[in-house]
Amino acid sequence: MTTKLSYREALRRAMSDAMRLDERVVLMGEDVGAYGGCYAVSLGMLEEFGPERVRDTPLSESAFVGAGIGAAIGGLLPIVEIMTVNFSLLALDQIVNNAATLLHMSGGQTKVPLVIRMTTGAGRQLAAQHSHSLEGWYAHVPGLTVLTPATVEDAYGMLQPALDDPDPVLIFEHGTLYASEADVDELGPVDISRARVRRSGSDVTLIGFGGTLGIALDAAEQLAGRGIDAEVIDLRVLRPLDDRTLFESVARTHRAVVVDEGWRSGSFSAEVAARIAEHAFYDLDAPVGRVCSAEVPIPYAQHMERAALPNVERVVAAVEGLRDG
Repeated sequence: MTTKLSYREALRRAMSDAMRLDERVVLMGEDVGAYGGCYAVSLGMLEEFGPERVRDTPLSESAFVGAGIGAAIGGLLPIVEIMTVNFSLLALDQIVNNAATLLHMSGGQTKVPLVIRMTTGAGRQLAAQHSHSLEGWYAHVPGLTVLTPATVEDAYGMLQPALDDPDPVLIFEHGTLYASEADVDELGPVDISRARVRRSGSDVTLIGFGGTLGIALDAAEQLAGRGIDAEVIDLRVLRPLDDRTLFESVARTHRAVVVDEGWRSGSFSAEVAARIAEHAFYDLDAPVGRVCSAEVPIPYAQHMERAALPNVERVVAAVEGLRDG
């Protein structure tokens, strides 16, 4: 039976189903309990599972991420919510120097089955300290799996495989997606090692993830009206990156544009472009294009924020530039 489900509801259902299935699963973070989560993702979970399994934490990212690491080592399956990716920098030592390294440094003896969820991205007038896209920073780190669900199905289906992973998994939820809805027939675990072709095409490959997938899909529709058939790849997983899906697509289309809300300098788009250039160079008929955010802290004013972010018009212009150039 088809039902309409929001991205926010899919996340809540995934966590609730996991907690019903396994009593080792716990949720912790700022305001996840009585308040129901900063974005209402955990609304009602405290009432069902109680304060032992849905824990409000002090306002110290380093402390509660560290507690999550300890709980994971001790045999629990913690889901730690960080309010926004900007605040995750306060826990960078715990995530990069501890969680990501322990399985390797212990010779496989110390597993850290920790899931860290956080909101990322702009478009909501929350200014620079709440709006950046730093997924690419974490995708640089061995020992982490980095997921960017862009659909309702992935918002639900990525959690259980993440909990099953012996290494820590970071899930980046774009803030503009929480209220988005989709008609779903059936929800279940998804493969967290592969990208997905969301739209088939023959003239150019548009590559997006998280909040930029919708931009890529809308741009593909506009390009179709101009006689350009765009294929759209949803990366879904930034680490490990699914090279094969990218290279197979470029072999079909011979052009590629990466849409990334991160800054252009040192961005994840640069990594994707480099891999295509290194391994699919002779399939390319033009340089790999990139559409990224302006090299400024994300502005608060709505018109300035819009001007700073990737949009459909910039993607269409980038594709036409590859074709005409």
